[in-house]
Amino acid sequence: MNLSKSFIRSAVRDLATKTGNTPGNQVLGISGSPRKNGNSDVLLNQILESVAKQGIATSAAHLRDIAFQGCIGCEKCRNDKICTGILDGMSLIYPKILSSKGLVLVCPTHNYNITSWMKAFIDRLYCFYDFTNYRPRDWSSQLADQSRKAVVVAVCEQENKEDMGFTLEAMKRPLEALGYNVVGELAVFRVFDKGKVKEDQGTLDQASELGKKLANLMC
Repeated sequence: MNLSKSFIRSAVRDLATKTGNTPGNQVLGISGSPRKNGNSDVLLNQILESVAKQGIATSAAHLRDIAFQGCIGCEKCRNDKICTGILDGMSLIYPKILSSKGLVLVCPTHNYNITSWMKAFIDRLYCFYDFTNYRPRDWSSQLADQSRKAVVVAVCEQENKEDMGFTLEAMKRPLEALGYNVVGELAVFRVFDKGKVKEDQGTLDQASELGKKLANLMC
């Protein structure tokens, strides 16, 4: 079914009315890895399975499979309270973000930082900020004060946080600014080969504990 851009834009605007509502008791997982069934996907699945065992609904989105782009700074979201300057795959993720009290971000380290997919995703959350009109502008988040919680996981081939660079912080700090309480984080080192983390039971157990902790704090 072909939908006009005006219809999609109107539907996306309607989402903005939901930002003031209490999100549902469910968890959305986001993988920023370009590699299908790689270590990031394995860890995301491990966390979400642990969440589901606590009776909380989960869903997942793999950014590599979604046709979307980064924020272009058009500022249309200032008035619309949601991104209407770009209509793409991200428009379909916004409803899941708004309706999920829990969020899980998992990403490999690319050049001391998150991947371009994860960076684009985080930048597109800019639409949830409200700004004042004077300089320097104060800001607030439409997602704040809604008991939202998150966990973040970074995967690195190297063996220490120095080589992991900003990967964890690049996910954690924007989420905190948006009003999420980041209740746990996991840094995974010395893993590169596809799916190799499956052989590391200790790391899998840590991922499961993260999911359990997230679920329990949401109850």
